[in-house]
Amino acid sequence: MRVSVALCTHQGERWIEAQLRSILAQTVPVAEIVVGDDASADRTLDIVRAVAAGTDVPIRIRQHAVALGVAGNFADAIAATTGDVVALSDQDDVWHPDRLERLLPHLDGVALVHSDARLVDADGAPLGSTLADSLEMSAWERAAMADGRAVQALLRRNLVTGATAIVRRDAAMAALPIPAGWIHDEWLAMCAALGGGVRFVPEQTIDYRQHGGNQIGVRRLGAADKLRRVLEADSGKHSLKAERATSLATEATRRGLASGADLEALVEKARHERDRAALPRPRLLRLPGVLRGVAAGRYGRFSRGAIDVARDLLEQHGG
Repeated sequence: MRVSVALCTHQGERWIEAQLRSILAQTVPVAEIVVGDDASADRTLDIVRAVAAGTDVPIRIRQHAVALGVAGNFADAIAATTGDVVALSDQDDVWHPDRLERLLPHLDGVALVHSDARLVDADGAPLGSTLADSLEMSAWERAAMADGRAVQALLRRNLVTGATAIVRRDAAMAALPIPAGWIHDEWLAMCAALGGGVRFVPEQTIDYRQHGGNQIGVRRLGAADKLRRVLEADSGKHSLKAERATSLATEATRRGLASGADLEALVEKARHERDRAALPRPRLLRLPGVLRGVAAGRYGRFSRGAIDVARDLLEQHGG
């Protein structure tokens, strides 16, 4: 299969050459690299052009004078690819040499494959942890993402990091356009899970750089951080979750991605998030609504169970 790379950049001069070199050094050669640049004002594109001049692999630049944002940039880059498979790439990571060699066989029978990653600091030194560790993926989540139950896991929370993912291009194109409020990897993963399946490979296939300037990064939270998150103000997150869940059910229906039990689950997920967004401000008055959700099993199926029950009861204000 021909593999295209959709690589998105923004002010990436410090990292982009190392990432491009790691992509070009793959044991399974890539067919092309599409670089979507979101209004960089540094030397990012000069470096891309210099690397392109020294390789036979086509590197095509899509330069956006007005930034599209992360999701829009990736959507545009994916649409410009021509391969059978699209490998997503951030500008600041480094692929392990056999990343594609290890992941491509796992695409058999599914639409999207993602993997674990080694976390490294700004200089590439290992941080002693992995992406899956930082996400605190449970044994149930790991199993669900590996054996065909990805929809069930992803309705609770996103577990797919785009920088580790490869996706069949036809599945990626079926997921476009990306609705407002969604990040590209979350949306691609859910559409793939509904339409063709998602598989998690518990191997570290990239170095996932954490440098403080990541547009989307990861950090393992300690007990104090978790408590702080439970108690923090809503700040509109419940409304956003409700909007996203509603758009998922609507778009999955319109695009023919879900039917039967899957569609029922999407509709119920949307109802659950709307109910959470509508919880009253006084903490005591939230109790009946939260208990109804617990009794119906919705916090277990569509949220993170006890931690989200606690959040809905204790956060500084509701809906």
